[in-house]
Amino acid sequence: MTQTAVLLAALTPALVAQPSPEKAKMSENPLLQPFKTPHETVPFDRIKNEHYLPALKEAMTMGRKEIDAIVANPAAPTFENTVVALENAGSMVSRVSSVLFNLNSAETSPELQKIVREASPLLTEYSNDISLNEKLFQRIKTVYDQRDKLKLDGEDRMLLEKSYKGFARNGANLKAADKDKFRAINKELSQASLQFGENVLNETNEYMLEVTDEKDLAGLPEFAREAAKATAKQKGKTGWVFTLQAPSYQPFMQYADNRELRKQLFIAYNSRGFHKDKNDNQAIIGKLVQLRYDRAKLLGYQTHADFILEESMAGSPEKVKQFLSELAGYAKPVAEKQLTELTNYAKQHGFKDERLERWDFGYYSEKLKKEKYALDDEILKPYFKLENVIEGAFTIANKLYGLTFKERKDIPLYNPEVKTYDVFDQDGKFLAVFYGDYFPREGKRSGAWMNDLHGQKVENGVNIRPHIVNVCNFTRPTETKPSLLNFNEVTTLFHEFGHGLHGMLANSKYESLSGTSVYRDFVELPSQVMENWCYDPEALKLFAKHYQTGEVIPNDLIEKIRASQNYLAGLSNLTQLRYGLVDMYWHGSAPKGETVDQVESHIDSLVNLFPKVPGTAFSPAFAHIFAGGYSAGYYSYKWSEVLDADAFEFFKEKGLSNREAADKFRKNVLEKGGTEKPMELYKKFRGREPSPQAMLRRSGLTL
Repeated sequence: MTQTAVLLAALTPALVAQPSPEKAKMSENPLLQPFKTPHETVPFDRIKNEHYLPALKEAMTMGRKEIDAIVANPAAPTFENTVVALENAGSMVSRVSSVLFNLNSAETSPELQKIVREASPLLTEYSNDISLNEKLFQRIKTVYDQRDKLKLDGEDRMLLEKSYKGFARNGANLKAADKDKFRAINKELSQASLQFGENVLNETNEYMLEVTDEKDLAGLPEFAREAAKATAKQKGKTGWVFTLQAPSYQPFMQYADNRELRKQLFIAYNSRGFHKDKNDNQAIIGKLVQLRYDRAKLLGYQTHADFILEESMAGSPEKVKQFLSELAGYAKPVAEKQLTELTNYAKQHGFKDERLERWDFGYYSEKLKKEKYALDDEILKPYFKLENVIEGAFTIANKLYGLTFKERKDIPLYNPEVKTYDVFDQDGKFLAVFYGDYFPREGKRSGAWMNDLHGQKVENGVNIRPHIVNVCNFTRPTETKPSLLNFNEVTTLFHEFGHGLHGMLANSKYESLSGTSVYRDFVELPSQVMENWCYDPEALKLFAKHYQTGEVIPNDLIEKIRASQNYLAGLSNLTQLRYGLVDMYWHGSAPKGETVDQVESHIDSLVNLFPKVPGTAFSPAFAHIFAGGYSAGYYSYKWSEVLDADAFEFFKEKGLSNREAADKFRKNVLEKGGTEKPMELYKKFRGREPSPQAMLRRSGLTL
């Protein structure tokens, strides 16, 4: 019986003997009751907004009692009665907050945002109460100091190390006055980060480009026109409406002949949070950067990046900066050559200015791609019906790992567009619940991500299986066509599905070490390696079928996809490096009070080949680092590319459907989570450390 169950059992007689309206009301809260649903999935159909805060407060009361029981235990501290007990404490807090924050990303509303703003500081305080509990830390430290004498397996030792470091990195060794400062900083950080994300969502939702003259649609393919017409109808407008959501914004930038409207839309997208109005994020950035630095200094680190990168494969800001600079050295000359080629092409086709602007890049690069490879998204999209691509990802997972996916109609949903699946292992055993949420909505933030609603762990000898969510923002179906993905959306689906596999295949004893609970610069390996199958002829023929005729994608189109894989790779790599370098500039040194413009201009002088566009900046909408978990960690996408390119070469050597290679990857990477150091896991899979040469070869970063 868990500590939570013990406490609840002890409380039950009192509750029965002395019923109260408040307790009765609380017992009806669906978030606090057993989930009597398939696989104990979240009963979204029963949960209302008014349930969240009462449930969270009650869950935190329960969690605090569980912590008190650990501290008050008269027995000497042991791994089981202290470290494992702490791991299991607060499970109800995790349940409620997981549901709340998942919804706040995928299905939010002004009312829900208000609830999250109230809940966030409560959760921060709850977390601080644990990490700053001196008596609890002393029990953890006692066990940690005895670690070499204890008979712990590798996973137990990792949990002990993570628990001890977690306290040390969260202020346990601070003096009383500094603990108060630490609490205050964490509370401000949580509120500022939430506000940043809300401002970006508001800016995205509030803008629309209305087009009333059909001439202004010149160049746009039928699918983009049809989607814009549907958006206008939805918003009560005549004509056509384009938004800052990716499925609307990107086709306009790629195809619209009207350069002035492309400029207008580009500036709107790239000035989100940068208008000095109610949604402005500039002051919030300054606040977040300063607070993160102050917290790091309080804990004894030089910078926020030093604090973050202590728990990473890279290890230090110096290593990251060196890594990014070296890649820039490879990418920049290639990018310069590619930009010259693109500019010359544009001039040959009527472009009259001296230099391309950013709102010209997508337009002319799409035209040049079509000319060089006889390929563009309009040729490919009929072969990438969303449902077929999803089924293709499932089929590849079956070939590699023996997984099967069976859709269910009886699992409660937070939105009717979401689809759910039972996932079974190769031996027929239930493995996971998988949720797929693929279309943009006003209540959903932009981008694509993976979350879990229920983590994996072993409890009382039972392997509790996870509930995994993939969230994307793909092109919606229209009145005449199904959802047809462009190739970038296809790779995005496979990327997030790779994260999903990391969660679904998790097989650890402890939830805090399970699935994607790994170093930030290792977590992208499973996702990025899955993208490689999008270029494989055998894999493509499994799912790339014309939505009208059923024709399998022809070989010549597959060869064109493969030939164009490195198209403008220098420029795309430079863009990613730009983001990583800006992240490190914000977080890798003491704040200098510089403005957003000053910071971005410094990095742009190193890696940006396009003219500065007044009134635009990407930091005020850079949610990855200011509202997500990637601060001082955005470099990890490029770091993981080194890992995934090297890993995929192993699959190519063995065969892309080779079960031996897949089993090695599953057992040493996907199942292991954070139970061992990432480099050790990688070496067990690959037989050696990764080589950056594979990534350079694949990306074409050689002249």
